[in-house]
Amino acid sequence: MIVELGHFALILAALVGVVQMIVPLWGAHKGWRGWMAMAHPAATTQFALMALSFLALTYAFVVSDFSVRLVFANSHSAKPMLYKISGVWGNHEGSMLLWLLILTLFGACAAWFGGNLPRSLQARVLAVQAAVSVAFYAFILFTSNPFERLEFPPFDGRDLNPLLQDPGLAFHPPFLYLGYVGLSMAFSFAIAALLEGRVDAAWGRWVRPWTLAAWVFLTIGIALGSWWAYYELGWGGFWFWDPVENASFMPWLLAAALLHSAIVVEKRESLKAWTILLAILAFGFSLLGTFIVRSGVLTSVHAFANDPERGVFILAILGIFVGGGLLLFAWRATAMEAKGVFGMVSRETALVTNNVLLAVSCFVVFVGTIWPLVVELASARSMWQIGGSLIENPFYTMGLFSKPEQVSVGPPFFNAAFTPFFVALAVILPVGAVLAWKRGSLRRAAAPMMPVAVLAIALGALAFALQTGRSAMGPVGVVLGVWVVGGAAMDLWLRTGRGHLGNRLSRLRRLPRADWGKFTAHAGLGITIFAIAALMAWEDEDIRVAQVGDRWDVGIHSIQLNSVDDIAGPNYFAERADMTVFRNGREVGHLYPEKRTYPVAGMPTTEAGIRNGVLRDVYVVLGDAQSAGGWAVRSYIKPFANWIWGGAILMALGGFISLSDRRLRVAAGAARRKPEGVPAE
Repeated sequence: MIVELGHFALILAALVGVVQMIVPLWGAHKGWRGWMAMAHPAATTQFALMALSFLALTYAFVVSDFSVRLVFANSHSAKPMLYKISGVWGNHEGSMLLWLLILTLFGACAAWFGGNLPRSLQARVLAVQAAVSVAFYAFILFTSNPFERLEFPPFDGRDLNPLLQDPGLAFHPPFLYLGYVGLSMAFSFAIAALLEGRVDAAWGRWVRPWTLAAWVFLTIGIALGSWWAYYELGWGGFWFWDPVENASFMPWLLAAALLHSAIVVEKRESLKAWTILLAILAFGFSLLGTFIVRSGVLTSVHAFANDPERGVFILAILGIFVGGGLLLFAWRATAMEAKGVFGMVSRETALVTNNVLLAVSCFVVFVGTIWPLVVELASARSMWQIGGSLIENPFYTMGLFSKPEQVSVGPPFFNAAFTPFFVALAVILPVGAVLAWKRGSLRRAAAPMMPVAVLAIALGALAFALQTGRSAMGPVGVVLGVWVVGGAAMDLWLRTGRGHLGNRLSRLRRLPRADWGKFTAHAGLGITIFAIAALMAWEDEDIRVAQVGDRWDVGIHSIQLNSVDDIAGPNYFAERADMTVFRNGREVGHLYPEKRTYPVAGMPTTEAGIRNGVLRDVYVVLGDAQSAGGWAVRSYIKPFANWIWGGAILMALGGFISLSDRRLRVAAGAARRKPEGVPAE
């Protein structure tokens, strides 16, 4: 009965969404306040119904109701409770329900906290948000119903994919979806502004908090996914340029560009068209990520790889909203005339350069991600319908592409093509942040940065002198990391003005939270850049067949295999190794890597043994038993690995600090809000 109530609540939420999509939009067009006011209760009701629907599905997983097809396919009675709950979104249908829940949550938040927006703008924003919801209601109800029953319920379920039976599943997808779906608010604000025919400084102020919140959640989600892959998959890496990883990274890059572009709109009323375009494209890339994950067109360890019919449906949603948004963008081009002018040397120019580098970086990742699919489609022997006739695929007949199985775009391409743009971004960031608005002086901006540059180059030279037989990547990472972090600190210090040290320290404490948030986020970026370069340049690796009692050196550490024992977990069996880690002949810890087998799913997994440290991780993976005796063992020393996620945490923390600034929480124009009785614009 509860499952049926959840299904009914989902259908009812879809109907409310249709009302919210039509009534407030028409009311805003006609200037009817009563119709515009319908958006607020509709958004709240829609979220309440979606919450009820989601709780109903969660209940089915918790009580192991195997009469529900989704529970049968993704759960098991012996599974720990944490994975029963997180298993709700560890599949296609349940994750789409979570997606819709978050989508309606953002719409409700726009209703609850957007009271100081002009009524017509708020009504249009909520109507566009509802239109996105309605599209996904149609998708889930017609192609991916999570409440479908089985005619003959089985005794037990098939269990969840063992790779997903990890605490990471409880946190990574929700945060990632908060970021993905949060960008829908930037899209809704962009479309609403185009419908009103007005993009101004106030709009830039209104859209920034929503974009910043989405970027923060996306940062946390990507970092959690990277950390999860690092300790769970056993391959020792933190990023593999997998298509689904890229699907989350591309909107992150565009959201970062959108944040900086909105600042120019707010401060100088310039870059209006570019900012609107970024808002449309950022959400479009979120939808593209959904298509990649759920269509099965690209192979990925993260993908749900469902049937192409669902992929076509999502592709249609992508085409309608992004295509429609771009058409509206072209139609309303005259409403986005820039008012502010600026010189070639100015903060506006630095932010434009920032945007270009981020957008081109996103394009590079997009090309590398989608190229295997393009080649596969173009090289397949198939018939194309053009007009009223059928012709053979011309690319195949001309032989312009190699066979699909020969196409592979991996880390070497991305590292070579993506890295230069991000290096350029890191170089210009500190100086660009201190340039004056409208017309600045490069000499005046660079002068206070000279001590930071000297320190960065000196530390890079020291790193190069200390390393032996290594690449230049590590020292370059040191230079860039110190340059970005030191530049962020110098930018903060310059904001205290001139005067006595005590007075400047006092002013430093009173700086707006947005300034502290900017410093924290930029410092986090610098730390992450340094950590990635250091890990890739200075990692030590050892692969061997080890017998019990063997001891071997890896970098400055020694590792000894003490034993390998069979153990039993709640719903798995495993071989667990006991290994001792030594440094300078002194025991510093034990590691317990495992090789697990889940009998219900019939799938093995690897659990790495990791000794986390501030300066380095000792990372050991137990492989298969060898026919000649012993076990395959891979050992790594990973310097500064945890600094990667520490930097990401700082970036997200910087975003939260900025969001706590009252200037961002209160929409622009609130103080100028028209008194009651004056018609809304």
